[in-house]
Amino acid sequence: MDADAFFVAVARQVDPGGAGRATLLIVGGRPGSRGVVCSASYETRAFGVRSGMPISQALHLCPQATCVPVPRHACSDTSRAIRRVLDRFTPLVEGASIDEWYLDLSGTEALYHHEPIDQTARRIRDAVFEQTGMHVSIGVGPNKLVAKLAAERAKPKPGSGAIGVHVVGDDGVADFMASLQLGDITGIGPKLQEKLAAVGLVFVRDLLAAHPADLARWLGPETARRVLRKARGESDATVEPRAPARQVSREETFDRDISDAGVLRRELRTLADRVAADLRGDALTALTVTVKVKDRAFVARTASQTLAEPIESGAAVAKVALALLEKLRTGWTVPVRLAGVALSNFRPARDAEQLMIFGATPAVESTRDRALSRAVDRVREKFGDTSIQSGVPRTVPLGEKGARKPR
Repeated sequence: MDADAFFVAVARQVDPGGAGRATLLIVGGRPGSRGVVCSASYETRAFGVRSGMPISQALHLCPQATCVPVPRHACSDTSRAIRRVLDRFTPLVEGASIDEWYLDLSGTEALYHHEPIDQTARRIRDAVFEQTGMHVSIGVGPNKLVAKLAAERAKPKPGSGAIGVHVVGDDGVADFMASLQLGDITGIGPKLQEKLAAVGLVFVRDLLAAHPADLARWLGPETARRVLRKARGESDATVEPRAPARQVSREETFDRDISDAGVLRRELRTLADRVAADLRGDALTALTVTVKVKDRAFVARTASQTLAEPIESGAAVAKVALALLEKLRTGWTVPVRLAGVALSNFRPARDAEQLMIFGATPAVESTRDRALSRAVDRVREKFGDTSIQSGVPRTVPLGEKGARKPR
């Protein structure tokens, strides 16, 4: 199951008076920013706008489009809301990404009175829309590979005639796969596509007509075997309902390169606060913090630290991230165009606990930090993402001698 134009749909829900009224909509950043397109409405894609494209290039192709930032917190909330609906239909649900899920309905036939699978799929679509307002597309197949490809065929893009559900039965896999281009198949990337096209293989039917020995000579034995299996619609991958995310991260590409260390630290604090909120939203804590910076020459540097105790608060993540930033910037003064904070090495969230025992060195995160972060989450859930923001110490001049006090 794939949420249709997920980031666009959430942006429209968050801002019905702005993004909600824009037919031509780009989600990823404001005009003039150096961000990239996260998603675009189907109407905007008709102009050639694609995910990963710089905002400036996208607006050159479609200058009349409205550009908005990614509503990340709302996207996370909506994704979790969709997942809760899916869990009502089967216990075997795997989150592949924030807007894509695999469902294994094997063994549920009696539960749904042996109704046709397309009818069950339509009921799932209706339930998701009723509970979240999100339109989703569902592909049905005998394995994850075919189901994912069928979901793409199910998307009701303008002029496609698709209705949101596409079923590929066991006896229809060969014909369905033969209708695809090799580039449509997950795992056959641009470089492999070029190599295949160089020997005249563009469609699945072209590859299946080639002699296996020729494929092995052109691609190598292992790659040839893998591509052949995909072209035949074969996959042994199972739905893993508890497959955990490997990391959560937040990155920001700045409108202008940042040379001021104080400004960069402030931006990193904001990223730390946001990624920590994402972590808590998934009921997790993390042991490892990673900071990434990229300079104007697109040279990226990273530094990581793994802690003795897991953390979850924005204050603790910021403390570690700022120390890593200082490590990265030692002897390096090139302006920064991008910064990011990632959390990994997860542990389940836990209740506040005593963090100092028998005079041990204080932990990175105090019980107060954890309690404060959770209180902030409750405020944001009730009043919105921007209702309360993390702050940094500021000073104001006092008197003629320039005395200052914090505020």
